Amino acid sequence: MINNLFLRFYNPPAALLASGSKEGVELGGSKLILSIDGDHNFYNEGLIYTEMSWAEFYKDIIGLEDQIDTFTTQEFESIREDPKALVETIVSSIKKIMTQEKLFYGLGDFEVDAFMNQNTVIPGLKLESTLINKLMEAHKEFRDTTKFPKLMKEEANTKFINITIQGTNKERLRIKGKNLEDIADKLRFAKGFATGLIVSSNKSANFFIMNDRIVFKENQEPEFYIDKDCIIIIESGIERKRLFPISWFRFDIGIRSLKTLDLWDEIKDDPNLIQVLNEYNSYIEKLIIKKYITLSTSEDIDTDFEKEFFKLNPAQRRKALKDMLDAIRELTKKLEE
Repeated sequence: MINNLFLRFYNPPAALLASGSKEGVELGGSKLILSIDGDHNFYNEGLIYTEMSWAEFYKDIIGLEDQIDTFTTQEFESIREDPKALVETIVSSIKKIMTQEKLFYGLGDFEVDAFMNQNTVIPGLKLESTLINKLMEAHKEFRDTTKFPKLMKEEANTKFINITIQGTNKERLRIKGKNLEDIADKLRFAKGFATGLIVSSNKSANFFIMNDRIVFKENQEPEFYIDKDCIIIIESGIERKRLFPISWFRFDIGIRSLKTLDLWDEIKDDPNLIQVLNEYNSYIEKLIIKKYITLSTSEDIDTDFEKEFFKLNPAQRRKALKDMLDAIRELTKKLEE
């Protein structure tokens, strides 16, 4: 059953809102820099690329009604092959994230193929042809009857859609935490990716995680799986005309997701990028120190603790931070007992 507790996705890409009709379909994709707030709402912070087109079907030719005749570009913007622009976007996005007291979440890929072929177009995901065929049939039926839901909302001049995260391992994307500091603690060491399907209802875009390779510790090794429960829910929802297949997604999470960019080796030594990543690391460390001081019941915590912490060299700071995190876990365990 779909969780009714919605998150928000602010300034969503066109690929999340793609639709179709008897005349044609929207095709393309987007890659974004994503952030989250303390309530785990998503924000589109910067565009790596977006390529959306209207694909028009043949008209009045029997047997070719579902074959594409022409493409018309609707939206095109890309910096994925421009190292200077890419650095500028990453730097400005991270600075904005810190200013607005959010967290760098990772990179989001959204691909729309209108389920017109028997392949998953998102890297890292393979599904059985029986499911793909059902998605193809469902998408055709929904575009023929123009049933695609209108999800875009607006509040205080800001556009957003409601979303849910679904799947056995949904907490690897919707990271548990009571506040920004809790989430920062877990997201700090996160790496890997999750892939899946975006299947909309009349109220939200639902991200069904088909598989993931996400870990939160260096020594963790993820196991490959396909979430069969998600497949059952999707198939049932489509049969009951309650769910509408829209697109594919992939989330690469954590600050290390930047290393998956095609131009990473070319931009990684840029001084502006190095500086902002160092600033972001300090920003995260301050959040974790804040969490430590808040949880500690000791009266001898020096008010200048943070100042003294940043006087340490990098190796000393890593050790101190590890000790603090161990202390936080022990305190949290005792508070829960």
